[in-house]
Amino acid sequence: MRISARADYAVRAALQLAAAQDAGPLKAEAIADGQGISHKFLESILGDMRKGGLVRSQRGGNGGYWLAAPAETISVADVIRCVDGPLVSVRGERPPDLSYTGPAESLLPLWIALRAGVRQVLGVSLAEVAAARLPEGIVELTEDPEAWTNP
Repeated sequence: MRISARADYAVRAALQLAAAQDAGPLKAEAIADGQGISHKFLESILGDMRKGGLVRSQRGGNGGYWLAAPAETISVADVIRCVDGPLVSVRGERPPDLSYTGPAESLLPLWIALRAGVRQVLGVSLAEVAAARLPEGIVELTEDPEAWTNP
């Protein structure tokens, strides 16, 4: 699976907003500076997140961006889907829309299992990530030395 720069930046911006949830709106410049992201690129991403209903914004001196819902209710998957579309697709199609024959027939359950696994891992909430409280199952996956090596 490949995480695009757009998705990475969107998640990082969302985490910045989650961490400041009680502090009021954050300016895009502050988010960009805090995460080392191009301000112009971030504005585009925040616009997509606003259209997708994940963030709200207000113009003006006291304006900025904030999460549209509590960080506990927004998953990393929600953010990625908002800016990049489906988490797992094959040739641009969702796995349930595919069909295979012959020796490739069991490929469909493999793609479905991949999608389920990605959903499970990326189902972690922004609040959990921002507070460094990853679920035990996620932490266990990172404890396997093979997870850190390139094949």
